[in-house]
Amino acid sequence: MKFARSRTAAGVTPVIEADGHWYDLTPIAPDIDATVIALDSQADIRTAIDNQTLPPTQAPVAYAAPLSGIGKIVCIGLNYRDHAEETGATPPDEPVIFMKAPDTVVGPDDEVLVPRRSVKTDYEVELAVVIGRTTRYLDSPADALRHVAGYAISHDVSEREFQIERGGQWDKGKNCETFNPFGPWICTTDELTDPQDLALRLWVNGELRQDGNTKNMIFGVDHVVWYVSQFMTLYPGDVINTGTPAGVAMGRPGQPYLRPADVVELEIDGLGRQRQLVGQA
Repeated sequence: MKFARSRTAAGVTPVIEADGHWYDLTPIAPDIDATVIALDSQADIRTAIDNQTLPPTQAPVAYAAPLSGIGKIVCIGLNYRDHAEETGATPPDEPVIFMKAPDTVVGPDDEVLVPRRSVKTDYEVELAVVIGRTTRYLDSPADALRHVAGYAISHDVSEREFQIERGGQWDKGKNCETFNPFGPWICTTDELTDPQDLALRLWVNGELRQDGNTKNMIFGVDHVVWYVSQFMTLYPGDVINTGTPAGVAMGRPGQPYLRPADVVELEIDGLGRQRQLVGQA
């Protein structure tokens, strides 16, 4: 199944795609939030579809971010060996963890804003993991994937000067307004069964900048979910951004950072496509 939020003139409508057909979720859920995305709820939704109690609808023309009320966004840095190498960093022995605020999330086709006084706004296509049940102190990575509700695209926009050259933690370069376009949908794990063989691509103004595959992660999704659970409790509706492959502006000749009027497009196999016009804060 694919959970999405359709943006219309009347507002945002929760919808779901199953077996090639779209359905309106409004009769059983006013929005898609942690309660709806939780694994225990997915069976009830599938039953409603099978019993034909959800009205059919059209595929969204415009998408909002597919999940409202995100609890927290946990991010994994330097999780592709080629990305670590291009930035001059030593590949980590353990996952690098930082956080993004939920209010950085915007829709998959919403404007991305270059912050004021920014000179190094960068792009990063990433696989996002959406948690589906309360997760704490998992015994091993083998336990991890049964806690995952689904997967989506995250665009982990970053300001490198703020992140690296201004001292302190990375957070000041990761939490600017609009710095996490998300969606267009969340694909459930019964449909996307292997998160470790997905191609990720990103273009700026039609030029292919990133072309990677999740099989090249240093720490796979199962390891990341297990690892994070040792340090914090994850709840349904929490999101983990799992890192980006090589090709970011910081690692390219001439460092072609984003500027207003640039167009960024990104996609991951099975998870749709995003497109953002870059503006100025």
